[in-house]
Amino acid sequence: MDAGEIETLERIADRAWPAAERSSLGPWILNASAGWSGRLNACWPLGAPPLPLAEAVDAVEAWYAARRLPAMFKPAGPLPALEAELTARGYRARTPTLMMAADIPDVARPERVAVADTVGAAFEQVFLGTQDNADDAAERMGAFHRVGRPRVFASIEVDGAPVAIGGSAVEGDWAGVFGMRTLAGWRRQGLARDIVAALMAGAKAAGATKAYLQVEAPNAPAIALYERFGFRTAFGYSYWDQT
Repeated sequence: MDAGEIETLERIADRAWPAAERSSLGPWILNASAGWSGRLNACWPLGAPPLPLAEAVDAVEAWYAARRLPAMFKPAGPLPALEAELTARGYRARTPTLMMAADIPDVARPERVAVADTVGAAFEQVFLGTQDNADDAAERMGAFHRVGRPRVFASIEVDGAPVAIGGSAVEGDWAGVFGMRTLAGWRRQGLARDIVAALMAGAKAAGATKAYLQVEAPNAPAIALYERFGFRTAFGYSYWDQT
C-alpha cells in the first residue's frame, strides 16, 4: 500500500474500534481510554501535523499528560523523521504488528456459528475468560460496545457453553475483524476458522468487499489461519513509548 492507502485504511480502522475519548492535532488522531490497549491509547500520526514535528510531539505529550497517561505513538508505514524524533526523546518501538488485508472470499456461515449485531453474553463471557487483566478487559469491552453498525458479533457454543468468539465492523467497502478469542481448552479444533468464515459472510452481506485485521507479528498460528482466507500483510507498525 502507498502512503495514501495506508492513511485511508488506518482511519477506517480507528473508527471501527473507538476509544473512550478521541481528539485530533490536525490530521493526527489522539485516542485515550484507561491506558491498556495500544490502539485505544495512542496517537495515530497520519499525514503532516499542523506544527513543526518537535512541537507536534510536545503537544501530544502534553495532551496525554493532562489525562495522566503516558504518551504513545502508533506510526504506520515508514515515517523516518518521526521515528528519529521519538528515538531522540527516549521512545522505543515495541509490539510489532501486521495490518493484513484481503478481498472477502465467497464463504458461507458455518451452521454452528451464531451471529448478532450486539455484544451478547456469550461474547462477553468468552472474552473475559481469555483476559488475565480485569481492567484491560473492561477497557476493551467498552470499545466493543461502541462499535458502530453495521457490525457482526459471532460465537460458537458447545453443550450450551460459549467457547469461541469474534467481531467485525463494516464501513463502506471495508470490514474490520477484531476480538478473536477461543477458550484455552478448545483451541486447534477449527473454531477460529469457522468464526472468521461467519464474519466474512456477515460482512459481505452488509456490503463489504474487502477485509482487514491487525495481528501481532510473532503470532504465527493466527497469521496462518488468516492467510487461508486470503489475507496478506499490507503494512506493519509498532507502538512507540518510553517504558
